[in-house]
Amino acid sequence: MKPAELGNKIEIHYIGTLDDGRIFDTRDADSPLNITLGQHEIFAALEDEIIGMKVGQVKNILIQAEEAFGLRSDENIIKLDRTVFPAEKPIELGQKISVDFSDGSSRVLRIIQVNDKHVTVDGNHALAGHDLTFALKLAAIL
Repeated sequence: MKPAELGNKIEIHYIGTLDDGRIFDTRDADSPLNITLGQHEIFAALEDEIIGMKVGQVKNILIQAEEAFGLRSDENIIKLDRTVFPAEKPIELGQKISVDFSDGSSRVLRIIQVNDKHVTVDGNHALAGHDLTFALKLAAIL
């Protein structure tokens, strides 16, 4: 049986956990993740660990925060005037909003603080700053 290599289309199952044991994502036989190795569809560090695995092989893989969603950055926290938001639109803590920037890009930001004058949003990914552990099985090379 050949091991997984770049260019292979594969099916993986995994349970993804944080350091405290909380599960952040799962993929099983009912909802597998199908990717092509080398297409940057998953973290490079995770892909590197999968290359060389054989079908049916199980591996626990730790991906450092820097190699996953990156470290949290204070630069991604932005304080906006409340007037930027329509007065009739309710604003709630934890709410996600999409913001279009002048360079044509857009990002999803999470509201982390609200008062009468300002709304503070966080552009960090929810898993930024977290090391991620994957209990991963290479289910198939398709």
